[in-house]
Amino acid sequence: MRTPHPAPRTPHMTPANAPIRVALIGYGLAGAAFHAPFIVTTPDLALRAIVTRDPERRARAAHEHPQARLVDDVDALWREAGELDLVVVATPNRTHVPLARAALEAGLAVVIDKPFAPTAAEGEALIQEARRRSLPLSVYHNRRWDGDFITLRQLVAAESLGAVFRFESRFDRWRPTPKGNWRERGDPAEAGGILYDLGSHLIDQALVLLGPVTSVYAELDRRRDGVEADDDSFLALAHASGARSHLGMSAVAAQTLVRLRVLGSRGAYVKHGLDVQEEALRRGERPDQPGWGVEPPERWGSLGVGDDARPVPTARGDYPAFYAGVARALRDGGPMPVDPEDALAGLQIIEAARRSAATGTVIRLG
Repeated sequence: MRTPHPAPRTPHMTPANAPIRVALIGYGLAGAAFHAPFIVTTPDLALRAIVTRDPERRARAAHEHPQARLVDDVDALWREAGELDLVVVATPNRTHVPLARAALEAGLAVVIDKPFAPTAAEGEALIQEARRRSLPLSVYHNRRWDGDFITLRQLVAAESLGAVFRFESRFDRWRPTPKGNWRERGDPAEAGGILYDLGSHLIDQALVLLGPVTSVYAELDRRRDGVEADDDSFLALAHASGARSHLGMSAVAAQTLVRLRVLGSRGAYVKHGLDVQEEALRRGERPDQPGWGVEPPERWGSLGVGDDARPVPTARGDYPAFYAGVARALRDGGPMPVDPEDALAGLQIIEAARRSAATGTVIRLG
């Protein structure tokens, strides 16, 4: 039987002399590589608990974070909610909403990995619940702090590209053999497929760069045998500004196209290769090591027109900025680093993309 939640605590800012106590739910790739390293290297945060039942993951968590208590069941967190300030949800997508809602009911701030809900309706209800309880809620759109995207935003701010009218962005992988996990299942409740996975990041970047979207066209395909969810997809977004985004994501790209090609009235920015931070995390490196997020010159992009293009140093990638922003928000009462309303707009685009792919039509928004 489910353990009843304690009465919600009165929301408050964490005192300046006390650490912000964090519980991490899930210790798969997301929890172990993309969340825990940043939690433990953010000065104001303290990783106090990790929830995972898997024996191998428990052993890894105990080795990597001996200061954190290992917990088998999330209900144990809710029973001891008074000993925590923040819950990070890094579990399969279908569990994001119920776990986040339970954390809010326990009076805790919440960070959710993307996509934060399978549907826009569920996402909106979760945002309203956080508002009703006056509790901070954010979504882990760490790709806003990719070095190439930071560089692009700096170029746009400096008007080096002029007026941007096309944003072409791709995440290509080569995963010809399916893993048979939940990400490849077709049940809508799983929120599986590459559109939810990598597409969430690409859509978020397009919204940050170019603003609201007015129409969506999508092609969502399944290329690998035994896969029920999309693994090779394309989106065309029309923005209210008049600019357009062309977004591609694939698990079957044996050779990759450019990572970014951004066209403006004065020139273009072209960039190959993915951000170096993901590679470092997968190698087990920590973000407090020297040289974190620094890209070598041979991987820099170029800016200009035709043969007159010049190399542009890639800004240092800064995934640590997300949790530094979370700490500031919980300490000072300011905004979280990613507004959940932004993530909600992304979910609305994903739903429009699915309708577009099913009907072969352009879907209008707003």
